[in-house]
Order: sequence, then structure tokens, then C-alpha cells
Amino acid sequence: MKKISLLTSFLIIHICMIQAGNPFLSKYNIPHGTVPFDKIKIRDYEPAFEEAMKIHNQEIQKIVSNKEAPTFQNTIEALEYSGELLEKVSNVFFNLLSAESSDEMMEISQHIQPKLTEHSNNISLNEILYQKVKTVYEQRNQLHLNKEQTRLLQNTYDSFADQGANLSPEDKKKYRELSSQLSSSTLLFGQNVLKATNAYFLLITDEKKLAGLPQDVMDAAAQKAQSKGKYGWIFDLSAPSYIAFMKYSSNRDLRKELYLAYNTKCVGGEYDNLPVIKDIVNTRLAIARLLGDDSYADKILRKRMAANPVYVYRLLDELWTGFRASALQEYKEVQGFAIGKEGKYIEVTPYDWSYYSDKLKDAKFELNDEKVRPYFELENVKKGVFGLATRLYGITFRKNPKIPVYHPEVEAFEVYDKNGAYLAVLYTDFFPREGKRAGAWMTEFQGQKIKDGKMLRPHISLVMNFTRPTASKPALLTFDEVETFLHEFGHSLHGMFASTTYPSLSGTNVYRDFVELPSQFMENFLIEKEYLDSFAVHYETGEKIPQELIDKIVNAANFNVGYLCLRQLSFAYLDMAYHTITEPFTSEITLFEQDAVRKTLVLPPVEGTFISSAFSHIFSGGYAAGYYSYKWAEVLDADAFALFKEKGIFNPEVARSFYENILTKGGTEDPMELYVRFRGQKPSTDALMKRSGITQ
Repeated sequence: MKKISLLTSFLIIHICMIQAGNPFLSKYNIPHGTVPFDKIKIRDYEPAFEEAMKIHNQEIQKIVSNKEAPTFQNTIEALEYSGELLEKVSNVFFNLLSAESSDEMMEISQHIQPKLTEHSNNISLNEILYQKVKTVYEQRNQLHLNKEQTRLLQNTYDSFADQGANLSPEDKKKYRELSSQLSSSTLLFGQNVLKATNAYFLLITDEKKLAGLPQDVMDAAAQKAQSKGKYGWIFDLSAPSYIAFMKYSSNRDLRKELYLAYNTKCVGGEYDNLPVIKDIVNTRLAIARLLGDDSYADKILRKRMAANPVYVYRLLDELWTGFRASALQEYKEVQGFAIGKEGKYIEVTPYDWSYYSDKLKDAKFELNDEKVRPYFELENVKKGVFGLATRLYGITFRKNPKIPVYHPEVEAFEVYDKNGAYLAVLYTDFFPREGKRAGAWMTEFQGQKIKDGKMLRPHISLVMNFTRPTASKPALLTFDEVETFLHEFGHSLHGMFASTTYPSLSGTNVYRDFVELPSQFMENFLIEKEYLDSFAVHYETGEKIPQELIDKIVNAANFNVGYLCLRQLSFAYLDMAYHTITEPFTSEITLFEQDAVRKTLVLPPVEGTFISSAFSHIFSGGYAAGYYSYKWAEVLDADAFALFKEKGIFNPEVARSFYENILTKGGTEDPMELYVRFRGQKPSTDALMKRSGITQ
């Protein structure tokens, strides 16, 4: 018998002790089985991951070693429900890695990500397991499966094929290497962006340089400086701080300084992403070619409504043709306004655009953020957003302080359906922090599914970066921030209403170019008087938002719509350019990016600035060859809301149809079939063009 050293014995005992007290490795005894954030320590993650992968391997081995003939139940369903502990740990860790990160979390992610990739590859490249899946798949026409079962079987088979199951042993080895490399590179890209964002701030000590900034913005900047032990005012690259400065500051030199900082993130230096981009793009291409596709976009788009790059480019080109003239006219108008305001010739650049276009908007419509903010106090907005779901679908929200949260600013709500039955848990996390990445997103700590006849309801999280309250005022949101809230809340409804059997088909587990429909659809309500009247009241007086201001909001809804469309198209064209290459990427990124977006440019480019270096959506966020989906979803949401406008924006029959056909079905059916069932027709760009004022 082999002797065990004292040190080894100590380590084994230590690991066992850690696992014994590890919150992940026991049942969550909290209302609705929510995550015990208050009990989880940094040291818990790695042991939990290791144990979860071990258990998952045992579950897979049980499927593989089963001597019975492969069936839908003992193979496909068994595989679908395997890995529950691993999913539980991963959901917490990676969600917090984005929302409440730290150096320790990032270090753990670098350790664990390669192991997770290897673990995934061990499953997808398991020849015996694949043969069992293939056997069931080949019998699919004789199995009498329902729609959801058929969809799961098809997705399972395709997943194995897309992850190299049909490759030769030599190519499977290569696939393992490439997928591991891609996983590490995308993780590094995102962490570089977060670190570079956190590393920069602009300290202003001369109050004269704050000219043009509203008092609220200055108060927030002073508060930020105080929190860092500095005298003065600090502006950084978080959305509320950056956007406010670019919109209001009359100091052009400082606007340029902040713009350059924002648009040269991760270019050179410690957090340089330019070599990471090349690695990601070439690794993706290598994976696609290994699997028999010409480009990575070809591989990805097979599981999208768009189906192929040709259709994507057709959509982008159609929108470019429709909106370009408006964009150029808008630029001409802003340029003329800037010259008139300054009394001399000035070329409006990207770091001038927000400033002058906001001033022009105020001049044309007497509307700016500071006039609207007092009516969008966060607590009232929450009531308005939640209340919209109540009015459309009958659901209600009840805050429960007994549910643990991962940060003191996070709130947890129990959600109940129209019959008063428990539906979901919703977490809200509104304000920027150093440990939180930029942007806004919806995610889940627990997905919906039915297993062994028992329904498991979802735990959904909304994460945003809104304007913070100051010492003298509550959080007063801009119109854009309220719109963002509605957008992400639409995603959360998609998750909370999920009503499927299988977790991989539940909620937002749909095609990437379909997932934005429920979110962008919700934005439409924000220019409807009937909706604004329900919650937009002055935070001090309680006065309802005046009709005059609502009229201005509605009239200004299409302000600069052409410019905004072309800006979104620039991101989509750039994404497609990177992912439709068919030969290894050797180009100089500056020139490549310029060439990809040239046709969409309205403003003169600023030398040395980049989109690519911090383009997290496509290089670390899951939108590779999919950024176009935001524009495709606009086509869908405009077409869908046109039916609500026709029948009444709160029409119960239309709302019920949207709920039943779009919000509850997840990925159980083809999204176009679901959409046509709701709308009665396929979508076209007509409604979007009309809503945007491009056509009558």
C-alpha cells in the first residue's frame, strides 16, 4: 500500500473541510432556492468547479456505459439534465465576474476557463457518447416525438457535429487546442477592457473647466473624486460619466481628451487587445475551416434566422440605402448649427457630435436630458417598468429583503403571475462600480425547466450602469437610461415567462437574431403618452409629466435616427468583416477597420481611434457574426409594435398572443414560425422605415 505523506494528508483533509462547508455543494435553504451570496467566499469557487466537473463526468459515464439500446430518454434527456451542479456554479461565478469582479475573481477565471473548455471538449468529442446520440437521431422519424423533443434532439446532434464529433482523431486533437485557445483569448479580451476602463480617470481641479455641465453631473463627479481621496471632479469611462461629459461639456479640448481615452482603450500598453483580436479572429476561422465551413460567419449563421452571410449583408445594405440620406442631412444640420453657435467655421468631429446635436435638439424641440430627468426618478421608473408588465401580462412584483444579494445595492423581487402563483425571482443592479463591466445586460442564476415532473422557476438578473444618486438628489435617469431599462426588462420577461420542459430550450435560449425582439419591442412604449402618464411624475412636486413635454419627446423620437442607424450598421459591418474572412487575418487592424466601416461614416474619423480594441460584444460577449441582430430585431420589433398600435397598445388579445407565441416558447420552435403565428405575416423593413420617418 502506497504511503501518503503528512503534507498530502493535510491537503486532503483541508480540501475536504473546504468542500464540506462549501455553499455550492449543499442545497440552498433560502426562499425559492436562491443563491446564498452571503455565504459564498472566493475560496469556494475552485473546489466547487472541480467537484461539479467530477460529478458531471460521472453522469456522462453513466450514459456512456449504459448497456441498453440508446433511447431519447436514456441518452438525449439524460444528457440534457446532466451537469446541473456545474451550471449552478458557473452561473454564479461568471455572472459575478461581470457584475462584481475583483483581481482574485479574474485570476480564478484564468485558472478555471481552460479546465472548463477541456471538460466541454471531453464530452463533445466522446466518440461513444456521440454514437449513442447519432443512433437516436437516425431513428427520429420513428420515435413519435413532440415539437420540443424534436427540437432538442436536433440541437443535441447539431451541437456534437458543430463541436467536432465527426472529425478524425488528429483533427479532434486540433479542435481541442483551438477551442481552448479561443476560450482563453476571449476571456482575456474582456478582462483587458474592464481593467483599462477602471484604470483611467480625468481629474479636474479648475471649476472653470466644468463649463456647461449640469449641477447633477458635477455633484456626481465631485462624489467620485471624494471616494478616491482626490480634490476636484473626476470623470471616467463608465457610461453615465462619459456620456454626460461628452454631451454637456463646452470644453472642446477636454471632450477630445476623454473621447481619445474612451476610443483608444486597449490599444498598446499593459492591456493591449490588438494582438488578442488577431488571435481570436484567426482561431475562429481555423475552427470553422476545420469543421468544413468557409468562414466563421457561415458556421454561426446556420443557427440564425438570417441563415447565411448573404442575407445579413442584404439586410445591412437595405438599411444603409434607406437611412444614409437622412444621416447625411442630419450631419449637415448639426454642422450648420455648430457654425452658427460658435460664430465661425468649425468641423464637427466625433467628440463634438453629442455636444452640438444635444444643443440642436434642445433648440428644435426645447428638449434635453435635464428637462426630462426630474420626471424619471429611479423608484418611479421601476414602478413604471414593472407596471407595464402588470398591465400587459398581469404579473406583480414584491421586494423580498430576505433573499441574499451579491452587493448591498442589489435588490431581489419575487414575481407572481396573473393568478398570484410564484413565477420567478428578479434581481436588479442599477449603478456602476469598479468591479462591474460597462453596459447593461440580463442574465440568469437559474433557468427554468421541468424535471421529474417538477417545475423549476427562473432566477433572473438585470444589471445596468445608471446615473447614481447624489448627496442632494435621488437617481434621476436620462431618457436613454429609461429606454435601456425597458430593453433589458424585455429580456427578463423572456426569461421569467419561460414555460418549456428542457433547460437548453428555455427562455432566452433562442437564435441570437431573435433574442433581441422581446427587449427592443419594450422600448416602443416610451414614446406613448398613455404609458408615460402612468409613472413619469416630478420627483419633488409629484406633478405628472406635462403634455407639452410628452409632445416634445414624441416629436424628437426620430431626431438623428439616420445617424444612429448608420452608427449601428458600422458595428455590424465590422463584425461581419472580421468573421467572413476566408484566409488567416494578417491585415493591419487600423486599415481593416477603416475599410469595413468606411461606407457608414458620417463624421470625419479621428486618427488613432478604434472600435475593435474594446468591441466586447463580438470578441468576448457572444455576438460574433451576430451584431447585425440588433438591426434585424428593430425590423421585427417595429413590425410587431405596429400591430399593437393598430389594435391598441394595451390590447389584451394582442398582448396575450405576444406572450403565448414569443415570450413563453423559448427555442422550442423555429422563430419565424412563432413570429408569423403572432403577427400573421413575415416581417419587412416597411414598419421600421415608417416609424423612423423615412417613409410615410
